[in-house]
Amino acid sequence: MSQHDHCSARQDASAWATDPVCGMKVDSRRSGHRQLHDGREYVFCREECRSRFAQDPERYLDARPVEAKSGGGTPCCASSEQAPPQGNARPPSSWICPMCPEVDEPAPGDCPACGMALEPRHPVAAEQVEYVCPMHPEVTSNSPGECPECGMALEPRVAAVEAGPNAELIDMRRRLRICAVLTIPIVAVAMSEMIPGVPWHHWLTPSASQWLQLGLATPVVLWGGFPFFQRGWKSILRRRPNMFTLISLGTGAAFAYSAVAALAPGLFPEGLRSESGLVGVYFEAAAVIVTLVLLGQAVELAAREKTGGAIRALLQLAPPTARRIGVDGSESDVPLSLLAPDDLLRVRPGERVPVDGEVAEGSTSIDESMMSGEPIPVEKSPGSSVTGGTLNQTGSIVMRAQRVGAQTLLSQIIRMVGEAQRSRAPIQKVADAVASYFVPAVVAVALATFAAWLAWGPEPRLSYAVVNAVAVLIIACPCALGLATPMSIMVAAGRGAHSGVLIKNAEALQALERIDTLAFDKTGTLTQGTPQVAEILPAASISAEDVLRLAAALEVASEHPLAGAVLAEARRRGIDPVAAKDFQAIPGKGVQGRVEGRSAALGSPEFLRSLGVDVEGWAEGIQAQRLQGRTAVLVSHAGRAAGLLSIEDPIKASTPEAVAALKERGLRLVMVTGDSAPAARAVADKLGISQVEAQMLPSDKSGLVQRLQGQGRVVAMAGDGINDAPALAQAQVGIAMGSGSDAAIESAGVTLLKGDLRGLLRAVRLSRGTMRNIRQNLFFAFLYNSLGVPLAAGVLYPWTGWLLSPMIAAAAMSLSSVSVIANALRLRRLVL
Repeated sequence: MSQHDHCSARQDASAWATDPVCGMKVDSRRSGHRQLHDGREYVFCREECRSRFAQDPERYLDARPVEAKSGGGTPCCASSEQAPPQGNARPPSSWICPMCPEVDEPAPGDCPACGMALEPRHPVAAEQVEYVCPMHPEVTSNSPGECPECGMALEPRVAAVEAGPNAELIDMRRRLRICAVLTIPIVAVAMSEMIPGVPWHHWLTPSASQWLQLGLATPVVLWGGFPFFQRGWKSILRRRPNMFTLISLGTGAAFAYSAVAALAPGLFPEGLRSESGLVGVYFEAAAVIVTLVLLGQAVELAAREKTGGAIRALLQLAPPTARRIGVDGSESDVPLSLLAPDDLLRVRPGERVPVDGEVAEGSTSIDESMMSGEPIPVEKSPGSSVTGGTLNQTGSIVMRAQRVGAQTLLSQIIRMVGEAQRSRAPIQKVADAVASYFVPAVVAVALATFAAWLAWGPEPRLSYAVVNAVAVLIIACPCALGLATPMSIMVAAGRGAHSGVLIKNAEALQALERIDTLAFDKTGTLTQGTPQVAEILPAASISAEDVLRLAAALEVASEHPLAGAVLAEARRRGIDPVAAKDFQAIPGKGVQGRVEGRSAALGSPEFLRSLGVDVEGWAEGIQAQRLQGRTAVLVSHAGRAAGLLSIEDPIKASTPEAVAALKERGLRLVMVTGDSAPAARAVADKLGISQVEAQMLPSDKSGLVQRLQGQGRVVAMAGDGINDAPALAQAQVGIAMGSGSDAAIESAGVTLLKGDLRGLLRAVRLSRGTMRNIRQNLFFAFLYNSLGVPLAAGVLYPWTGWLLSPMIAAAAMSLSSVSVIANALRLRRLVL
């Protein structure tokens, strides 16, 4: 390294500053996150670090990390997904030179370029996990806990690749097993007179029976039911009554009444006591209720565990490491978190592509079924795009990383699936509105039941009053009501992801059922989005291959979009063009140069006419091509017209089938495109679309959607480009092609990974099946509570003498939740 290079390197190194919050190195020349404090300017890797510093500067200055020597360090990625270290960091994954940033070694040592000692790359911060309620996605926390709305345990927002054991599920199962073992003898003792072959009532005195039940029921209720009492108490303190409020009140009342009756029967009036002086107890009811609720919770947790399988399956598509190629040609395996755009990566046969990028060297075939659903491998060569998570099958390639971390398509898919699974459909508001009044109403009904039985019931009135009030509290638990919508949404989001349909939120899933108008862009949605040579019309004295050879020679150095179509057709026909000399591109007109020692040109008729080429005989052919929606360009050589190239954006093979099926469903179809009217009409005529809006700007497309909505239409908009994003956001349902731009995907509520409209049909079927499933769940839940509460209150007793035992009420409550979960899981088998 020369002295000048050393000086330059030191100047570059001195530009690195240390973020006082996270300790990472930041390029002070590029970072826009700065803060003045005590006359000194501090530089930060991102806005979050800057805002934390601004709130309490002294906290971070007192614990400021030691500066790296020579001003060196590791450039901060400045990525929004990188969280500051939280005291749980992994060790350095590589070692870099402070003077030569391109040097990156897997082990400590000296820099091979300048001889300086290598320094450790900053430790990778442990990921900061955000926790969210599975039933109330608006409730989030940075640490595990319970939802203040419903009392359920919070779950990580994004599932881990290697999902560890579910601590809550393990705990519930352990409590269930122990409580079940203790509850069986309680029931046997309490019901021995009614169980044939179990004469325990002859072996135990009534007093011993009660003491045995008390001893067995106490751990069941107080330990087994502790999570329910804890959540119920918190709900009362927060004035947010929920299902645990009812469970804790019901079981607590039954157990407390029985415990007092067993320990101090003398406190009760003589009318409640038996001949032996004992008061009837309901330990078996309290124990069975707790055990059945534990069973319901375990089943529910296990079902939610299965719904996370879709995300974990997607996470497992990404390899844990990538083989990065250093500037010296050495190769090393590094974690995906260390990759940056423009890194060169080797992908060997049988390995999965680590991140999104393009092929730099080599050719291969890649299985892209994870994003397209098509089993046929796709051939890849230099310049071809590759997607993280897809499987390299045959050849070894070198790829250049373009999108890493949270920017990859796979990461976006995972995030969208997770958000969709926890989003809330508008129909959920119905259940929420009912539930908000339901719990207080149930408590009021239970108190009224208690008072009515105490005043007018048969003797022993207090026992009847307690038992029936407890039965009301238990059977009215709104578990099924709370599960009805979220369970269906969670299962449907996973089912859609496996079929190439990404549902971004539950609102889009519900709105999709009601659409009656579908507007879609032409290019990239109905068509392939890549121009192709459709026809070559040569002059009388020249062949089509010669015309193509001339055009390709001129287009080798061109950056025009149509140049790719010409060169692709030349490759397909085995033509290896020699670049034209004296090449010159005239924007908006064409290109010219010298081919085989003679002047040549390619462009519009007007351009060739300006060069003195006679093009009058080609007017009819050009007009015919334009009527078909094609672009016609002329090629000249040695001052004479050599032929005409017809270029078109071909319709996707799947589009006619999809359009026909959508029309059969009665949808109004509208093509909205920025292309010319003739080109748009040509495509529309081939597909049988009657309404065409051409030459539309992005604002025009959004305005058209607004006009349709003003007519009372429920509009879905399908598109793939940045120019479609405003219309996608305006529509009730925005539908993005998976091959489209990030802006389109972010603006849409539904993304079709395969990139064709047949996926929309699957999305519609998924929406209708899901909403039908949700309505079934809500019907079951409402019907159950509508019938159960009056029965538990004893409305049939005056005519039939029939009462609902709290044990039967608990079983019915658990069965209702299980039925809702089982019905939602049927969506996993929905045919799309």
